[in-house]
Amino acid sequence: MATATFPPPPPFYRLYKDYIENPKSAPEPPPPIEGTYVCFASNYTTDDVLPSLEEQGVRQLYPKGPNVDFKKELRSLNRELQLHILELADVLVERPSQYARRVEDISLIFKNLHHLLNSLRPHQARATLIHILELQIQRRKQAVEDIKRQREEAQKLLKEALGTLAGQ
Repeated sequence: MATATFPPPPPFYRLYKDYIENPKSAPEPPPPIEGTYVCFASNYTTDDVLPSLEEQGVRQLYPKGPNVDFKKELRSLNRELQLHILELADVLVERPSQYARRVEDISLIFKNLHHLLNSLRPHQARATLIHILELQIQRRKQAVEDIKRQREEAQKLLKEALGTLAGQ
């Protein structure tokens, strides 16, 4: 069997031998995994929850709570980042030994920006999915219109051909 050109099917094919005659004879698929599972020797969870900054041991620079104005906070953090980068340049010129604190501040701002952006990922995914579905609907409507137009042209050509044949 190991040297066969076409190996035999896996043994569970027998579970589906009567599927053509009776589709309900096939076993139901297993229920989706909930909780944690192991894949390639790593533990994963089915709960995709973004951990808070406090859980990661990082100080949060924007207000806590569900009603965060993302646009305002991202702009604020971006301005603060620009200010800290200019301060870092100034410190590197005048007091090079004190750059570490400025780099830590910049790192903290970047982590907060990154966390804010990651919290917007579900909204981005939903908007992307909506956009893709709208494009599919638009393409299908266009295909239907093209088919209708082609059908009308074909009917017109058939009528002309019948008229030509009847005139002969």
